Amino acid sequence: MAKFSSYDDRDRIEAESRYEDRDLPVTIYEFLARTAARVPTRPAISFQLLSGPRDPSVTLSWQDLLERVTETANLFRSLGVGPDDTIAYLLPNSIETPVVLLAGATAGIVNPINPLLDTRQIAGILRETRAKVLVTLRAFPKTDVAQKAAEAVAQAPDVTHVIEIDLNRHLRGIKRYIVPLIRPKVKVRHKAKVLNFEAAASAHSHKQLDFDDVRQDRVAAYFHTGGTTGTPKVAQHKYSGMIYNGWLGGTLLFDETDVLMCPLPMFHVFAAYPVLMSCIDSGAHMVMPTPAGYRGDGVFDNFWGLIERWQATFLITVPTAIAALMQRPVNADVSSLKTAISGSAPLPIELYNRFKAATGVEIAEGYGLTEATCLVSCNPVDGKKKVGSVGIPLPHTHVRILNHSEAGQVQECATDEVGEICIANPGVFPGSTYTEADKNHRLFCDDVYLRTGDLGRLDADGYLWITGRAKDLIIRGGHNIDPAEIEEGLLSHPAVSFVGAIGQPDAFAGELPCAYVELVAGAEVSIKELMEHARTHIHERAAIPKHVEILPELPKTAVGKIFKPELRKLAITRVFDAVLEGTGAHVTAVQEDKKRGLVVRLSHAGADEAEVAARLGEFTTPWDWDRA
Repeated sequence: MAKFSSYDDRDRIEAESRYEDRDLPVTIYEFLARTAARVPTRPAISFQLLSGPRDPSVTLSWQDLLERVTETANLFRSLGVGPDDTIAYLLPNSIETPVVLLAGATAGIVNPINPLLDTRQIAGILRETRAKVLVTLRAFPKTDVAQKAAEAVAQAPDVTHVIEIDLNRHLRGIKRYIVPLIRPKVKVRHKAKVLNFEAAASAHSHKQLDFDDVRQDRVAAYFHTGGTTGTPKVAQHKYSGMIYNGWLGGTLLFDETDVLMCPLPMFHVFAAYPVLMSCIDSGAHMVMPTPAGYRGDGVFDNFWGLIERWQATFLITVPTAIAALMQRPVNADVSSLKTAISGSAPLPIELYNRFKAATGVEIAEGYGLTEATCLVSCNPVDGKKKVGSVGIPLPHTHVRILNHSEAGQVQECATDEVGEICIANPGVFPGSTYTEADKNHRLFCDDVYLRTGDLGRLDADGYLWITGRAKDLIIRGGHNIDPAEIEEGLLSHPAVSFVGAIGQPDAFAGELPCAYVELVAGAEVSIKELMEHARTHIHERAAIPKHVEILPELPKTAVGKIFKPELRKLAITRVFDAVLEGTGAHVTAVQEDKKRGLVVRLSHAGADEAEVAARLGEFTTPWDWDRA
């Protein structure tokens, strides 16, 4: 395993060989087959339906996984799927989910879809990717995935087959016999043929593929981004980008003795690439607790017991999950843990400190994005961590901080100067990031560097700091929310003239959506009525604002566009003043800083400084004392 503790280590790894000259597999099936040949009997994937540390589980070895992927890929091809056809899946986590992901990428183009999206959005993705096959759940208690799938397929005429996975087979005892009696009914009818996954896959050969696995790089996955306004954008991923993510994990972090606890969903790139692909490269063991992962019943309460049960060495997490875990005692032996790896949203310093104090384990924060097949940078696990930064660009990833003028001129930013983060690496698909050609317009600099839409800076040591988002997205617990969805929902109220939706700071979710409203002249409406209108006119539940406020007039630019930086200052002031109540401190100003973004200034006279630091340490928004 290569040492990766500094920028010099990164450069040394790059200097060993051009990435294109490394002895790497070309296809996902070859990637998996190499590992199955090297460590056939070692555990590859484990899943437990229920969250208890002693609840039943199922494990596939690497040879088992290869055989399951082989028969499933053969099934897909038998249904008329070719390398340019799409197999979508609408699934929670289960032992079958990574099988479907890998088999889908082998037989055609796999398209994971977030089951939390509404039916209209799911159907839109199926139509955008022209999916032929949808793999989903058979109706099961406490989930509406099967119902959503049926409704979406009825609106997606290209889907010819629906393949259902029955979670009931993971139950034991009396529960296994009860589910068929209480199984929800799916009332919507569609024209696709419905198959049982286990029966259909096992009817095909698990020894070898019935078709040629052509050793050629190609698009093998479609991952949607966001998903709160109309049809989400769909990013294209090639074999080379998927394998690059795995090579990074196997080269820098993991080996076949490691166990990765991964309660993140398999429809998200974080779990699919930095986790699953890294396990394939290294032969490490991935554990998935419950279909809903961190959101599963009892997962947080049983979490430390699960770490002990599986002897997990790496914890894959996000800041919201860390915040929830820190509300519970560490009531099991977690000495097997080496490191926690956090992504998807900024990590508050206080949360980092509390986690380290409670577990003795450090958190390495990283940065990735769907458009780049995920990984970009990471704080070195064995080196200097700059808490609040997203670490060092990974080997063969090159980051530039650029400013783009409206006229198309590009200026390279100096050290610590904020600009747009632009990246080039084997995960970037230049010119064809999205399936829709129009969405790739002006997306690249020098035809190579992907414009991420994130604002940031590189410090003197080469560490990357994210300071804001040019794209204006609200990121709630790692989920992207487009403010346009909130604004359109509230604007449909006849009393509303203008709406500005932004993310307000939140200690648990990072951001929560809030909205500022300007009314039509002479109109009157209550906040309660506006909140009720939002609940019934905003499709995505996560996008419903937690706070709505009516202003006499919204701040606007010279051309009449709502000026959101001022709204963010209002929201930060309101949230921080509420959090600081009783400490003697209050917000005196929120100011723009070139390096740090919006910075809160606090009154100092008579304040309990230790208490202020403890409370505000749970937020990612920077602050300073106003000692003038």
